[in-house]
This record gives sequence, C-alpha cells and structure tokens, in this order.
Amino acid sequence: MFEPRPQARDFLDAHGWAGIAPAPLADDASFRKYFRLQDGTRRAVLMDAPPPHEDVRPFVAVGEHLAALGFSSPRVRAKNIHDGFLLLEDLGDATYTRVLADPGCERDLYALATDTLIALHRHPAQARIDIPAYDADTLDREAALLVDWFLPAWGASASRAEYLALWRLVYPLADIAPPALVLRDYHVDNLVRLDGRAGIAACGLLDFQDARLGSVAYDLASLVEDARRDVAPDIRAMCVRRYLAAFPELDPARFETALAVLAAQRHAKIVGIFVRLARRDGKPQYLVHIARVWRLLGRALEHPALADLRAWFDAHVPPHWRTAPAIGDAA
Repeated sequence: MFEPRPQARDFLDAHGWAGIAPAPLADDASFRKYFRLQDGTRRAVLMDAPPPHEDVRPFVAVGEHLAALGFSSPRVRAKNIHDGFLLLEDLGDATYTRVLADPGCERDLYALATDTLIALHRHPAQARIDIPAYDADTLDREAALLVDWFLPAWGASASRAEYLALWRLVYPLADIAPPALVLRDYHVDNLVRLDGRAGIAACGLLDFQDARLGSVAYDLASLVEDARRDVAPDIRAMCVRRYLAAFPELDPARFETALAVLAAQRHAKIVGIFVRLARRDGKPQYLVHIARVWRLLGRALEHPALADLRAWFDAHVPPHWRTAPAIGDAA
C-alpha cells in the first residue's frame, strides 16, 4: 500500500480536507501517485507528483486548455507547484478499462473516444497553447528505448545510430496534416465514461501532462493499437473510418501509413519502457503486456513503408526474444 508524501497533509489541511485520510487510488508508470479524498458526498483526487522527477505545471496548462475547449479534463481545485501537489476534480471510477468488462459497450465507447479526437483536432492547437513539438529528436529518444533497455535485457546490443537512421527515414510519412494537440497516452486506462454529460464531454481525459504538437494519427494509433488490451479488427476499422469521414481532405492510404509508422514507433518505445520499469523502477507488472506489444509491432512492420525497419528487427530481434525477458537473469 502506498501513501502520499508527508507534506501532503499541510496541503490538504490548507484546502478544506483537514482530518480526511487519502485513500490510494492509483500509481502509474511515472513517479506520480493518486489518492481519493471523500467526506460525505464531497470527493476530490490528490495528485502527488514529486519534484524533480515530476512537474505539475504542464498538467495544469494542458488541462485548462482542454477545459476551455469543452473537454472533460479534471478541474484543478488547488495546487502547490513547488511541492508537486494538485487537488483535482474526481471523475469517478468508470474508466474505459472497467466499463469494457461489458463487451456490449465496446463499439459505443470507441466511437466516443474517436469523436473526442475528431473534436480536438478541429481546433488550431498551435495558436492556443505553448507546448513542445513532437519532433524527430523526441521520437528518436523514445524509439531508442528498445535498444537501450530491451536488447540489454537479453544480453544483446545493436548500433543505436543505424537503428535511429532507419526511423528518421519514415518519420516524415506521419506528417499528413497540420500539427494537432497529441495527448500521447490516449488509451482505455486514461479515458473515463461520464454519465450525465453529453457528446464529447462524456469522455473524461485523465493523462495529458506530456502533450505535444504532432501528427493527427498518433493518438488514434494509441487508442486502436493498445498495449494493454486486444482491440478487435472491426473496432479498429470502425475508428479509422469514423476519423477519416470527419476529415475528407485526408488521403486514406497516407493516413494508414502514418498510423503504421507511429504505431510501430510507439510499440518500440513501450517495449523499452516496460523493461525499464521492471529493471530500474521495480515495477515488473507491465511485463505481462510485452508479448502483445510485440505482436502489434510485428503487424505494423508489415506495412511496405517500413520494410527496412522490418529487416532490422528480423536481423536483431529473433522471434524467441519477442516476449518479456527474464529480468532477474538479465545482464
């Protein structure tokens, strides 16, 4: 059981929650932890994001931007930027992950998530918020996690420069429209079904502090190429059709290419991150998803535009490595 840092008590006492014990709600792949506060019918969420590992300012800025556009990001009730504490609106427990236990609602939930992206991408993000670009250097740092963490876990290595040079050749294929706000972790764990709200407001958004300006295809790839659950092919196809119908100026073939490039890059990143979480941070629970991520990565690499990268993976990652390494025995 995890607890907030001791200084959280002063923050809560100063903002109307004296005497209320925070109940653990979630921790994630970062250093952030979340706690629920409840006093009768009054509820809130405490985010504990310890500096210097975390900085709550991007969460506040992006959340305010989303709220101003009519999206359901948690409202910030109080903040202590210096110590890394936020008091947030509680959006409840109906995450997509939980609601999807009822398979009959899958299509409606994914349609709503796609419509939310459509609405987000209709806004000129660059003119409204000052955040970094999802540029080639950022994509490189992410893709490199596979050679930095996954291969060493198998006692192997490969030329980082050669690997990244192949990625650099395909990044431009994702630039199919003016940059949009990319939330970066747009998947079922970070979406909440909000009853009593209409339209896109019914889709609560939980994780967006790492947002960047980048390709319109990235968040859809994150949604339909989910590292944590299998998305049925017909659901994936429905989401892509729905998105393209909203933007008839996009060429469907170029959009599918962009999806393949960004899905492959994201999967390579995630494979590295999950191993890093196990080896460095003592969080081995994410390793259970690695076999799925490799299946998704293999599928994305089948796109003709990624033939050179597919050849690199075939040469450096044999099929029997495309699963979770035995972390305890790693070099």
